[in-house]
This record gives sequence, C-alpha cells and structure tokens, in this order.
Amino acid sequence: MAEVELPDPDELKEKRDQAFSRRVALLTAVYAVVLAIAGLGGKYAMKEMLLAQQQSSDQWAYYQAKVVREHLNRANKILVETQLAEPAGFRGAERTKFEALAKRFGDEEQRMVADKKDIEKVARKLEQERDLFRARDPYFDYAEVLLQIAIVCASVAILSVSRPMVAVSGALAILGALLTVNGFTLFVKIPFLQPH
Repeated sequence: MAEVELPDPDELKEKRDQAFSRRVALLTAVYAVVLAIAGLGGKYAMKEMLLAQQQSSDQWAYYQAKVVREHLNRANKILVETQLAEPAGFRGAERTKFEALAKRFGDEEQRMVADKKDIEKVARKLEQERDLFRARDPYFDYAEVLLQIAIVCASVAILSVSRPMVAVSGALAILGALLTVNGFTLFVKIPFLQPH
C-alpha cells in the first residue's frame, strides 16, 4: 500500500495566513485609492470655494465703485440743475451747455444703476458657487479621516490576522467611500456636516 503524506498543519496555517494577508493588503490598496480621490475632491472643493469667494469679493468691490460713481453723478446733476434754476442763471449758449452737462450726469447715473444690476447678478452667482463648494468640503474631510482609520485597521488586521478588524476597516472604508461620493454629488445633506 502506498504511503500518503499528510500536509504539515503549521504549513497549512502559514499558507492560509499569507493568503489572508494578501487579500487584506489588496483591500488596503483599494482604500488608498479611494482616499486619494477623497483628498483630490477636498482640495478641489477648497480651491474652487476660495476662488469663487475672491471673485465674488471683486464683484462686490466693483459694485461699490459703481455706487460711488452713481452718487457722484447724481450730486453733480443736482448741482448743475440748482445752478440752472438760479434767477440769475445761465443764458443762451452757456445755458444749453450746462443743460447738456446735467443730462450727461443724469445719463451716467442711470448707466451706473444698470451696470450695478448686472454686477450684482454675477456676484450672487459666484456666492452660490462658493456656498456649493463650501457645502462639499466637509464630506471629503470626514471621508479622508474614515479612510485613513480604515487603512490603519486593515494594517492591524494583517499583523494580527484578525477577521473582525478587517470587518471594522471595511465598514469604515464604505462610510468613507459614501462620504466621498456624496462630496461630489451632495445627494444627501447631513446636518452636522453643513456649514453654518
């Protein structure tokens, strides 16, 4: 009868542990990819928020400049009209010249009013963009934290050959991935992650 050699139990355990470690290491690499995406999303959201804030501030400064010019033109128009109303006011060609000047000040005042409306629309649109990116950013921040903890838990699972730690890391990674997706889509608004 042929002799059958039974595998050494220690070798079987070592092979099983190696296979477990390889699978968890692969899972950890997937976590790292999602972490990189979350980090990129967070940086993009922050950059776009700051850019929109700066552009909005510039638009509001431009708006204020138009307000100042509107008031200057109104004041100049009133001043010229007051001078024209004087009993010993201007006559003939001089009067025509000052009436034209008053009209020009009035036209400029109206142009400033119209320009302000367009500038205000642009500024408000930029504020909405800023607010959108501000709302996205916290999701990426929390996703990064959860994914980093998931990677640490997966590393501990490899060292301790612990399946419960793999489950914990998986749960954290899933939450981190969901927050990452939500950072891009804002499909679900979580109250404590909303800016005040």
